[in-house]
Amino acid sequence: MFVHRLLTTMDRVSAPTAVSAHCDLPCGVYDPAQARIEAESVQKIIEKYHASDDEVFRDRALLIKEQRAELTKHHLWVLWTDYFKPQHLEQFPELHDLFWRATKAAGEAKHTVDPAVAQKLLDLIDEVAVVFAKTKAG
Repeated sequence: MFVHRLLTTMDRVSAPTAVSAHCDLPCGVYDPAQARIEAESVQKIIEKYHASDDEVFRDRALLIKEQRAELTKHHLWVLWTDYFKPQHLEQFPELHDLFWRATKAAGEAKHTVDPAVAQKLLDLIDEVAVVFAKTKAG
């Protein structure tokens, strides 16, 4: 019955019209700040992990840190796959390598409590943010 209604409705739909837009959604949806917030959480959790002797707390900290690092990767990949377009790669040929290094650093942050790894991740996100800002400026 659902399929019959769907087909009937589709019969009434007009042919698609070509449209163009300058981005997939209104500007402002994409922002490296989302990845940075999660990476800052990773950094703070690592600090709290090292400051505590409570094994239960440390176990919880590791779990949450891994989740935040995964979210960092997610936000980076959304920027890379949804925001950045071929023209950006032409303008900034280092983008492939930058995103590869940043997402690898996020993956590494999942598996370590080394503060230097968290800082490296933040530094790479800052590099992404610089390129992102240049693309928004024109």
